[in-house]
Amino acid sequence: MAGHTDNHIVIHAPLDLVWEMTNDVPKWPDLFSEYATAEVLERDGDTVVFRLTMHPDEDGNVWNWVSRRTSDAATRTVRAERVETGPFEYMKIYWEYTVEPGGGVRMRWVQDFHMKPQAPATDEGMTEHLNRNTLVQMALIKEKVEAAARVLAG
Repeated sequence: MAGHTDNHIVIHAPLDLVWEMTNDVPKWPDLFSEYATAEVLERDGDTVVFRLTMHPDEDGNVWNWVSRRTSDAATRTVRAERVETGPFEYMKIYWEYTVEPGGGVRMRWVQDFHMKPQAPATDEGMTEHLNRNTLVQMALIKEKVEAAARVLAG
């Protein structure tokens, strides 16, 4: 069995600002609370290969991995996958940005993955963890992007 999550949040800010802030990988440690560092290893057009390092967990473990992320500004979508998979057999992520009719930008993250047999979590356990954590990170991103939009609006 594989794991799957599909979460979204509406951010009340201009689409270009939401896109720019959430796709600026080197600044992710300022946007996400879980990342200690984001190191760009390679860039090729709209594709970036980068290493994310998390803050230590409650057991003192520091997790990091390398991902490849390709953004498409024309369709306002992003496709990413882990290159160094760690406890995952695979991890694929899809981001989608759409302007909502009532205002705001709907930012959606879809994650499809499968855990390795020796991983510290099952697909079901990781699904629950990602669903909880994604909501926390999305709320934080919403707060920071909306604050930036207010500053820009003067």
